[in-house]
Amino acid sequence: MKKCSHKAWLAAIVVFLVLLVDQLSKIWVKTHMELYDVIAVTDWFRIYFVENNGMAFGIEAGGKLFLSLFRIIAVVLIVFYIRRLVKDNYKTGFIVCVTLVLAGASGNIIDSIFYGVLFEASYPGHVASLVSWGEGYSSLLHGKVVDMLYFPLFSGTWPDWMPVVGGQEFLFFRFIFNIADSAITVGVILILLFYRKTLSYSLLSKTEREKLDKEKQEKESEI
Repeated sequence: MKKCSHKAWLAAIVVFLVLLVDQLSKIWVKTHMELYDVIAVTDWFRIYFVENNGMAFGIEAGGKLFLSLFRIIAVVLIVFYIRRLVKDNYKTGFIVCVTLVLAGASGNIIDSIFYGVLFEASYPGHVASLVSWGEGYSSLLHGKVVDMLYFPLFSGTWPDWMPVVGGQEFLFFRFIFNIADSAITVGVILILLFYRKTLSYSLLSKTEREKLDKEKQEKESEI
């Protein structure tokens, strides 16, 4: 019981810290920069203020209301999933990885739900301010997600001998994202690298997990 309580608190702390950094960075950018403003931190890292209606890294898919509701449903499901992981005493590292995904999804949900009713619209030549509830640029669930992290690591031209893209310029890495997107990406990558079997096992039904556990115990007893 103590271990479960410790893991539950750890998950809560991870969510809190990611949301804190994510929202503070977004609010600062939203209230200090015009849309499409760029602050050059280094040659390969810039704060570049953009907004999007879509998923992580500015990917667009479906209507805004659909995306907001999809995010909310996804977060609720992940919360219940993490509760089961904690209850069943899964590895701490795996729980933290799933919690990073939860925290990242929650961070972007906050933008989608509340930013439209709490902020003025951002556009070139105008820095937005916080406004009274309902006086913002849009309605509840129709807010735009704030992105600002931009890493144009290197650019160049594709060789002429390459089909289709030969002679065209390219830029790596052209995506603009935020802390929430980073948390999702890190969580997913770590799961794929270190916890694929754990993930597969955790997604089985209770009956299937009990069957696998029984078969494993039988094999171990035979050894």
